[in-house]
Amino acid sequence: MEVDLIIRGGRVIDPANNIDDILDVAVKDGKIAALGANLQVESTTSEYDASGLLVTPGLIDLHVHVYEYSTPLGVNPDTSCLARGVTTVVDAGSAGCGTFPGLRKYIAEKSKTRVLAFLHISAHGLAAFGCAAGKSTGGECDAIQHLDVQGCLDTVEQNRDLIVGIKIRLTANVADQGRNEHEAYRRALEVSEKTGLPLMTHHTISTVPLHSEDAKELSCPGSLKKGDIYTHSFHSFSSSIVDQATKKIDPGVWLAKKRGVIFDVGHGQGSFAWWVAESCAEQNFWPDVISTDLHSGNTMGPAYDLPIVMSKFYHIGMPILEVVKAVTATPAAAVGASDQIGSLSVGSCADITVLREKVVDLELEDTIGEVREVKKLLQPVAVWREGMTHAVTSPPEPFPNKAILADMMKSAHILANM
Repeated sequence: MEVDLIIRGGRVIDPANNIDDILDVAVKDGKIAALGANLQVESTTSEYDASGLLVTPGLIDLHVHVYEYSTPLGVNPDTSCLARGVTTVVDAGSAGCGTFPGLRKYIAEKSKTRVLAFLHISAHGLAAFGCAAGKSTGGECDAIQHLDVQGCLDTVEQNRDLIVGIKIRLTANVADQGRNEHEAYRRALEVSEKTGLPLMTHHTISTVPLHSEDAKELSCPGSLKKGDIYTHSFHSFSSSIVDQATKKIDPGVWLAKKRGVIFDVGHGQGSFAWWVAESCAEQNFWPDVISTDLHSGNTMGPAYDLPIVMSKFYHIGMPILEVVKAVTATPAAAVGASDQIGSLSVGSCADITVLREKVVDLELEDTIGEVREVKKLLQPVAVWREGMTHAVTSPPEPFPNKAILADMMKSAHILANM
């Protein structure tokens, strides 16, 4: 067998195929050619020694914002994601039907990283984020006429290869102080149903309840169906899935998880509290998907990159096989791409990440100013996208970012006294 690349002797973790073993991985023409112990090859262009390292399918970040220059939140997917071991990203609603062509032409088609997208229910997506002298979060649902159902349906049909879902932010201050929230949600659910695509909901400080005894009343995740995605699962705002007083998970959340709603991390700049994640862990409630919500406001902390967010859940007791599954097999299935990405199956895309499990003694921050002392850190050391190697970089150190941490503590104090 002649191959282009062989990765030898790593601990291969491929949850999609129930593999956790010391194996070699062979690549030919951008595809996985073989997987096995002590593979014999006639020749190879490149050989990588992965002894003592973790070899996984290319990491998938289900929640990022990469519409660079067209939204204030956008980051470059190649420098912020691929260089940190992430081979596929899903932009979470940066573009709506009115702005999606630019995301396609200038980001998805030009990036080395595979870029997929959730289409925002609002026609302009997040283009207006922070446009009121820094005092506004964008208000993309402030004007009901911007919630263009037909425009969304048409855009999805024209871009089925890139659009893998619909996105809405359920937060009162982006929907005319809550007056448009329920109608915006109803329209997003309608588009999701008509297109057959999952709906991703951001649900933080919302007039929409977590659940309702009345089946006709919209709730979140109460109104979500199997395959829909509830992102920002571990925030500590008023719509938290964990009761602030009892620390118990809302019963409607358990019902949603049971019927197949996908619970995603979406760490972001304000949506991961250590105490919420720890409370959930104590109740054996783990995220189905680990994602960053990476954007221009958190690449220097507190999110940094996907391996850092993975490390936080590894720290609180999530088994390493489940951590890897949450950034490979599960997000691949969530976007209907399991046949190409999310595994090391023979014939699938040779998207591969190599990670080091480094013993450390450092602190990592959440988004409300709390820190935890972490003893193990997952670090990317090599990455291939369709068999092509790409340089790996390191996040800014030392941890935590003191300036960012001070700002978060100040913001948390303000919110606590509002």
